[in-house]
Amino acid sequence: MRIISKWKLREFWDVYPDAKEPLLDWYNVTRKATWKNPSETRESFRHADPVGDCTVFNIKGNDYRLITVVKYRVQRVYTLHVLTHKEYDKEKWKDDCYC
Repeated sequence: MRIISKWKLREFWDVYPDAKEPLLDWYNVTRKATWKNPSETRESFRHADPVGDCTVFNIKGNDYRLITVVKYRVQRVYTLHVLTHKEYDKEKWKDDCYC
């Protein structure tokens, strides 16, 4: 999978350094993946949840959430948001997922 874009991950871990290792783990697993559907995504990340047009990943247990759009046909993952759990609970990100 090609990940678009890593800078959003970096921006987040600059503010929340404890997220760096888990985000890099997600990044490294994802870029080596060749997922064809959400079921295969869940084989790599059992807490990857489809929400509208997005896939939501739990990062560092349940501390952070990574909101993405996975385009299986073209093998791309677009990072939309990396959020604290408090930001996630406000549900503003759902506008980008057409929920």
